Amino acid sequence: MRTPLNPSLVDGAVTDAALNRSLNPVTSDLGPRSFDRPRERPAPSQMTGHWSNGGDAVVSLTKLTLLVVIKSNCDGCHDFLFSDLDVFAGLDVVIMSATDDADNEWIDAPRPVLIAPDALLTLDVKWPPFYLLVDPIGGLVRTEGVLFGPSQVAAEIASFLPH
Repeated sequence: MRTPLNPSLVDGAVTDAALNRSLNPVTSDLGPRSFDRPRERPAPSQMTGHWSNGGDAVVSLTKLTLLVVIKSNCDGCHDFLFSDLDVFAGLDVVIMSATDDADNEWIDAPRPVLIAPDALLTLDVKWPPFYLLVDPIGGLVRTEGVLFGPSQVAAEIASFLPH
């Protein structure tokens, strides 16, 4: 007798446990979450690079700032770049990338993208899509995580914002 690959399948029948898992996914009530323990580390007070729409850039971080690192050919990145970011009122938001947009996806974006590979090295960001909440007064990255969308990021950084 051959052993089925899926132990919940017996002679082609689906067991109650397999049916329950397929109808009630484990994460159905949970929103996506990036990291349980962010790496608190030093952050720069200034970043240099160039803007996606042309021109050199020097960005000084003077207040709590959300840095959002995107890349080309990334649905979540595109959604964030083209979303209404009112949920982040009171924060500076800088959208950045390590490379220029080779596919011109960002050409009609409502805000420019800071191309700053050296800043991303300093911040130890290796894989976009990613976000960091930077406190320039303390000179620290307060929290970080994987970027899924504006509402997810807003929920994850809420406890770090002044009330």
